[in-house]
Amino acid sequence: MLVGLESGDDAGVYKISDDLAIIQTIDFITPIVDDPYIFGQIAAANSLSDVYTMGGKPITAMNVVCFPTKTLDISVLGEILRGGLDKLKEAGAALVGGHSIEDPELKYGLSVTGVIHPANLITKEGAQIGDKLIITKPLGTGIVSTALKGGMAGEEAVTHITASMTTLNKRASELMLEAGAHACTDITGFGLLGHACGMIENSMVGMEINIAAIPIFPEVRGFAEMGLIPGGTHRNKEFRLSMIEHAGVIGDDIWNILFDPQTSGGLLISIASADADTLLENLHRHGIEDAAIIGELIEESMGRITVRE
Repeated sequence: MLVGLESGDDAGVYKISDDLAIIQTIDFITPIVDDPYIFGQIAAANSLSDVYTMGGKPITAMNVVCFPTKTLDISVLGEILRGGLDKLKEAGAALVGGHSIEDPELKYGLSVTGVIHPANLITKEGAQIGDKLIITKPLGTGIVSTALKGGMAGEEAVTHITASMTTLNKRASELMLEAGAHACTDITGFGLLGHACGMIENSMVGMEINIAAIPIFPEVRGFAEMGLIPGGTHRNKEFRLSMIEHAGVIGDDIWNILFDPQTSGGLLISIASADADTLLENLHRHGIEDAAIIGELIEESMGRITVRE
């Protein structure tokens, strides 16, 4: 076992031979958009992400389905599964089965198996002093989804987050692997700061994050100021705020964005300063236009994050 329960990493990794290890992960979510086909794509991209986070290649997947047969037509499930299958095809992974149960609340996701050479494995640990921190997608999917449920989000806002959530982290993963990244995690349910804390918790390095450099969907700040915040945001803050230091006055809306639970969020990559600009240029060249350097790993404040506006 190369990565197991004790590390709390994004996926489990088991070594099969000197040149082969398997990555195993499972994730499923409730709907965050109305279109069942798009929901299927988002759920699949979200489930595949943890394999990409470790630098791996997904090869097989199994559907995980909870479906309310008494309240929704079975055609809805067909569209969800079609969306998931199309995203698996894009990833180059094969669907090999799955399991379904009847449930009052709709849920869908995947159990995914990936492969990687053990020497190429990237975990959330391993960040080094002087590394730069790169994010590959904007923040705010949880806030916009909450606004959508409240009937406040317009078509443009939904289009922005949908395009991001259905985008695989495949190319970003391949590029970070080529660039020699030291550590990586993906930004999902714990929000940016929650997952950043997981990278340096109990480590010998600190982290500094520049708020102004963080890509945020254009509609998110306004929704946050209106108080359209997912319940998970508050739980994230309660869990990790003790690890955060801040320079200057930071408003509640910004804190809520930094802890906003993401679905199918981007990668958070720690890479040597000398290689960061090249990786960023390559990410932009391959269509990952919102990627940005948002901070660095520092010697001071070990195991803590300093947030600057």
